[in-house]
Amino acid sequence: MVFANIECLLLLLLLVPYIAWYALRRKNSEATLQIPDARVYAHAPKSYKNYLLHAPFVLRILALILIIVVLARPQTTDSWQNSEREGIDIMLTIDVSTSMLAEDLKPNRLEAAKKVAAEFINGRPNDNIGITLFSGESFTQCPLTVDHAVLLNLLKNVKCGLIQDGTAIGVGIANAVAHLKDSQAKSKVIILLTDGVNNQGDVSPMTAAEIAKQFGIRVYTIGVGANGVAPYPYPIGNTVQYVNIPVDLDEKMLTDIAATTDGNYYRATSTQKLEEVYRQIDKLERTKLSVKEFSKREEEYRWFALAALLCLLAEVLLRNSILKKIP
Repeated sequence: MVFANIECLLLLLLLVPYIAWYALRRKNSEATLQIPDARVYAHAPKSYKNYLLHAPFVLRILALILIIVVLARPQTTDSWQNSEREGIDIMLTIDVSTSMLAEDLKPNRLEAAKKVAAEFINGRPNDNIGITLFSGESFTQCPLTVDHAVLLNLLKNVKCGLIQDGTAIGVGIANAVAHLKDSQAKSKVIILLTDGVNNQGDVSPMTAAEIAKQFGIRVYTIGVGANGVAPYPYPIGNTVQYVNIPVDLDEKMLTDIAATTDGNYYRATSTQKLEEVYRQIDKLERTKLSVKEFSKREEEYRWFALAALLCLLAEVLLRNSILKKIP
């Protein structure tokens, strides 16, 4: 919170002599009704009014403080501002087919991919990064953004079963290309992570790779999965049993996609290998990005004004009811 007229807060200093005057006035005041001897009342119980004696003054002070705060115009602020940062545009294109639940990477392929992707995002704070998911079809989990807090939060929600099952690699690449094709960044990159063979989709992987090449987008492909077979959790009733499924990965296709777009193909047979892959990709060139940030101010005096009014009403009510003086 900021104050548009912060100099008005200096008026708070005027309350100091006012409080001192009140204290001296109470000390030197004399009772309106005087009696010759008050010792008979020394042990009499105190009324609740004794504890409320200074309440009107306290309420008045609070009201004055709140009025001064209103005059200072408290505001909350958001802002748009243009700035330049070093970075590149990256779309993380992640396979969410059910085979990504295989546990040759721990705790499974998808969770390992999410963990390493989150570390990658945290290591590149100035990049425009987005997330595209694919299985039998594709959709965008998060468009390109430099707000990595939002990006990481959306990454946590990635799971298998969000869309039709299958592996449509070409559609996943095409969806990512759609977000990068109009980018003005010098470097535009797709990091494609999959564990299978293209078996669905209206766009073939190589066609999507050619489209990416036309827009100057490099595709780095990552094949996930151990060699041979991998344990896969298969639910049976209320239990889960594990079956070994063959690791079916079209490495030639992934290599061709990367070669077509001047990218690289990597094989990740373990979580450690996957971390190494992302570290290598992290060495990509950087370029300047123009970033626009939003700024807006909202006046927040209303609640302070309402509180000041309530304090004044409470003071008036006390002075003219239970604390009313006679005469």
